[in-house]
Amino acid sequence: MFDSLTAETLARMQFAFTVSFHIIFPAFSIGLASYLATLNALWLRTRDETYLTLFTYWKKIFAVAFGMGVVSGIVMSYQFGTNWSVFSDKTGPVLGPLMAYEVLSAFFLEAGFLGIMLFGRERVGDKLHMFATAMVAFGTLMSATWILSVNSWMQTPAGYSINELGQFIPEDWWQIVFNPSFPYRLVHMVLAAFLTTALVVGGVGGLHLLRDKTDKPARRMFSMAMWMLVFVAPIQILAGDAHGLNTLEHQPVKIMAMEGHYDSHPDGAPLILFGIPNPEERRIDYAIEIPNLSSLILKHDLNAPMEGLDTVADEDIPPVAIVFWSFRIMVGLGFAMLGLGAWSLWHRFRGQLYDARLLQRAAIVMGPMGFVAVLAGWVTTEVGRQPFTVYGLLRTSDSLAPIAAPAVAASLIAFIIVYFFIFGAGTFYLLRMMNKRPDTPHLGLRDGPVRAAGIAQMHHGDSDTNLGQ
Repeated sequence: MFDSLTAETLARMQFAFTVSFHIIFPAFSIGLASYLATLNALWLRTRDETYLTLFTYWKKIFAVAFGMGVVSGIVMSYQFGTNWSVFSDKTGPVLGPLMAYEVLSAFFLEAGFLGIMLFGRERVGDKLHMFATAMVAFGTLMSATWILSVNSWMQTPAGYSINELGQFIPEDWWQIVFNPSFPYRLVHMVLAAFLTTALVVGGVGGLHLLRDKTDKPARRMFSMAMWMLVFVAPIQILAGDAHGLNTLEHQPVKIMAMEGHYDSHPDGAPLILFGIPNPEERRIDYAIEIPNLSSLILKHDLNAPMEGLDTVADEDIPPVAIVFWSFRIMVGLGFAMLGLGAWSLWHRFRGQLYDARLLQRAAIVMGPMGFVAVLAGWVTTEVGRQPFTVYGLLRTSDSLAPIAAPAVAASLIAFIIVYFFIFGAGTFYLLRMMNKRPDTPHLGLRDGPVRAAGIAQMHHGDSDTNLGQ
């Protein structure tokens, strides 16, 4: 099956496979942690039991998703040593500290307060519990900040010098962390996480409303999710446009591949809506396009000239077909989210939000689409950066460890088998939890930590402390 593939191709496939599994869970947990903090704050302010019911419901789902995200993330760090040791050696002085900061300042923050958030309300009181919940949410955002800084530096490197060994050496940490693409990519990713969570919450709410439109927690979660789409989807489209302009400035070849511009357009470039990239003939077959619109979007001038891939050396061109289609999937789903939000707003103003069964079915269909959009966006970003790991400076072919193709193929097959069993079971369990009503007491997850051996659970009438047996 993998006999004709090189070690580089197999290593890239392995990293793409593992990171694709991993990004699903942070994309969900980042938004869900903020949603939990919002629910908890609303309950403390209003004492409306519906908010507490939803908090209890979603915190258990968050616990499972968070755990799966941690497990799937550990694997990737090992690949830097096994498959990409040259990359690690060259970029380690810059990227190593940033990834360490993510663990020390963000992951430890999340993990430190997670137990209090999940099990501590009755033990620490409402105020400290709210603080812990807010810290978990803040930790997820901080984690995203450091990881996006690392990846953005690989896209738009700054603040470095190169020593006699070919290693990137930090010169200005401010420029390294806040590199040119970082602010745009951070905003775009965080908004994507919020939209992903809103779609999941909206889909679950729609499912339970179809079963019982009087279900108060389902009504509340569905309403909150639709409001999130109404406000955040337009902002995400604007953020995506700003990110695109930044990419045009710093990574113009990526934009050429995204737009499918094989040829330069001195008098204004068309926006190609659909078509089939033809790398051999260097054209888009069966193109459906709008004249000059790409120049208007990217340069705010209908007649602005746009360079094409005909100005780029063959060895520096990324895989156009993958980037072309992944970009359109991401954009198409973004506008679908905007449409779902507008549709919900129309029903809300008519007083039919909880009776609109077609809208609720559409919300269920759109439930997983946030994950698809996130994956498509990351494919666009990472494949569009090729053939470089550090854009314009370090090629992917020069980043690979001295490892044989059969060894990479064997580990890739092992990853595929193990991931589908473990994460398939985890995803199935998450879906089972979501399938239960929000007021279900346990969802299959204990409401307290498992006790150590020899510690008896306190029963009514026992003393205030548990005694060892």
